[in-house]
Amino acid sequence: MRFSVDPWDPTYGTSLDPELGASTAEVDPDVEVPAGRWAPVPADPLVAPAASVLFVDGVRRIDAQVWVDEPDGAASPALCASYAAGVVRSRRGVGAHLAVALVRRGLVTTAEHAADVVTRAGTYGAVPTHPRPDVAPMQVLSLALQRDLADVEVLAAASISDRDEDDLLVVDGPLLGRQHLPRAIGFVKSHRSDYLPAELGRVVAALGPGERTPVFRLAGQWERHTWYLRLPCPPGAPWAGVVRIECRADLPAAEAVALASRSQATLPRYASVEYKDSRAPQNLYPIGGLEDALRRRLGDQPLLYRALRHAARTPG
Repeated sequence: MRFSVDPWDPTYGTSLDPELGASTAEVDPDVEVPAGRWAPVPADPLVAPAASVLFVDGVRRIDAQVWVDEPDGAASPALCASYAAGVVRSRRGVGAHLAVALVRRGLVTTAEHAADVVTRAGTYGAVPTHPRPDVAPMQVLSLALQRDLADVEVLAAASISDRDEDDLLVVDGPLLGRQHLPRAIGFVKSHRSDYLPAELGRVVAALGPGERTPVFRLAGQWERHTWYLRLPCPPGAPWAGVVRIECRADLPAAEAVALASRSQATLPRYASVEYKDSRAPQNLYPIGGLEDALRRRLGDQPLLYRALRHAARTPG
């Protein structure tokens, strides 16, 4: 029996869902080449990697699950969370450094009268959201927290005022909500949906290290150009080291293809290796370092939990 092991750490889920859900997005595979000519695209030696790259990411942590008393005597579930977003700038010949770090604490709740929670360890600002009858309450809160974190990521990226004219902005995750940022691409590390028909999906599995698929277009809940890229990694599972990258849908096809080629020339040099990162090679070194730096800024969770317990016993 022959088999291969996906290097992705299973404690983070899977990099490729073995039962990919069929996507409802409309696919236009003819953006760069006609579908009948699809084949792995090698890196163009004439395309130089970006000299300056900005990596954007965020982290979140639940400090406590709480209940907010309602006027009618009922109680609504809520989350007290610490979250942060930041930017790492990497310049060729200079190195990488943390350019921006923004930290927030929030009380995410569906209670309409909720107010900020002030503790001796910090204030949790009220983040109201609306209940949804078709979604479990905790999932509603988690989605609201993720939206607020995404807003903080936009603030972090927009705060970089001295951007180079030809730099590349890499957002960890889908680009949705960040499309307006100049020269931005979304970097999707794991795969949950099957966007391509089977004959084109086989091109993804055939990619060699540093190769990408042709650019294609997705339309549905939101539109974007996208492509798959295989980062350098040892031979193994068919989709090992494969990431999906996306950019704005309103870019002309030629500009989207140029951005794909620039990402192909730039990102493989940041790929992590197994002995240093359990999510190698998809968890790029600057993103992993940014996550560590942001988590250190979230504060001590047991201390914050005790502060919340104390504030709950002594309402102001």
